[in-house]
Amino acid sequence: MTTVRPFKVLGIQQIAIGAPEKAPLRHLWVDLFGLAAAGTFRSEKENVDEDILSVGAGAARVEIDLMQPIDPTKSPRVHEPRLNHIGLWIDDLGAAVAWLGEQGVRFTPGGIRQGAAGFDVCFIHPKGDATSPLSGEGVLIELVQAPPEVIAAMEKLG
Repeated sequence: MTTVRPFKVLGIQQIAIGAPEKAPLRHLWVDLFGLAAAGTFRSEKENVDEDILSVGAGAARVEIDLMQPIDPTKSPRVHEPRLNHIGLWIDDLGAAVAWLGEQGVRFTPGGIRQGAAGFDVCFIHPKGDATSPLSGEGVLIELVQAPPEVIAAMEKLG
């Protein structure tokens, strides 16, 4: 039996890269590649000090988040693995989380909440468990509620 998926993945919202120190990453991505710095985010609770960069424009804009832990001895260890997570634009985050949960997908604690860029987010756990065996198979995946302008632009692109 085929189940109708009540949401769409619209595109990549972000790629997050971690390191013990973000300065070398910033040198590569900003100084050498020329990406624009769009902001910063710091959270003791999430153990992250982050530079938010931007590439592209409009609906095709993608964040490149450069992250270092505030305390490398505490969790989450945002620098392990180095490709910390990938973020996907989702047209209906609530429907996606509900449906994926019903399919056996494991989410990280915290549920849907506001992310660093101000959008509602939820994370798919990199490892499954006995209750929810489906996961990112070693990759943390961030589902990001797309704002109306991104949804409209992506629908036009087909």
